[in-house]
Amino acid sequence: MLEGFARSASKHAAGVVIAPGDISNYVPLYKTPQLEEAVTQFNMKEVEEAGLLKMDFLGLRTLSIIDTTIALIEHNHGVKINIDEIPLDDKKTYELFGRGDTVAVFQFDSAPMQNYMRALKPENLEDLSSMNALYRPGPMDHIPEFIECKHGRRKVEYLHPLLEPILKETYGVIVVQEQVMRVARDLAGFSLAKADEMRRAMGKKDLAKMEAMKSVFIEGCLKNEIPDKIAKEIYERLCEVRELRI
Repeated sequence: MLEGFARSASKHAAGVVIAPGDISNYVPLYKTPQLEEAVTQFNMKEVEEAGLLKMDFLGLRTLSIIDTTIALIEHNHGVKINIDEIPLDDKKTYELFGRGDTVAVFQFDSAPMQNYMRALKPENLEDLSSMNALYRPGPMDHIPEFIECKHGRRKVEYLHPLLEPILKETYGVIVVQEQVMRVARDLAGFSLAKADEMRRAMGKKDLAKMEAMKSVFIEGCLKNEIPDKIAKEIYERLCEVRELRI
């Protein structure tokens, strides 16, 4: 009798629901004395099914530290720094990452990530963003391969030749969801809309939809003369990728 009932009410730490009018005109709301504002009674999937937009807006202490640092530099040294004009190819910055000196650097301050930085010796923003995307359960199993291929200690291999133009930048490793969409388009003949639908299913771990998409993906690959075994292996690799880089 109790199975499936709501156990408690909770609020997403950074989720914001956007509607063309008053939220109460579209979904039911809920509020307790402990909550500062009302929240939807629907979860994130149900909110989207109701036609509303759910966005995550993260508030990072790191950004406040950067803002304070810039203000202190101007106050103490009279030097005004524009954060938007800091070069993205500064050699000393990448040397700092390569030494693992990344305490308080968002997403790069954990001990395992510091060790990966020392092994990777990043040289550009793509190296950093790729490592950031790989550092999560599942994809992180491919971090050693990524590092070895970057330094030429391991030959870059592709499950199929059509993957080379898509994965060359990331040394043959599927890293981000834009690559997932390109693989679906170029190998399985998906439209970009259908590729995005597959990406969303994978990102939200919608197992039923992922299984349904699998057969369609494999059928599309077979039409492009890609062997069934290779198509299945590629799809399994795609399912590991959940991080979207914009």
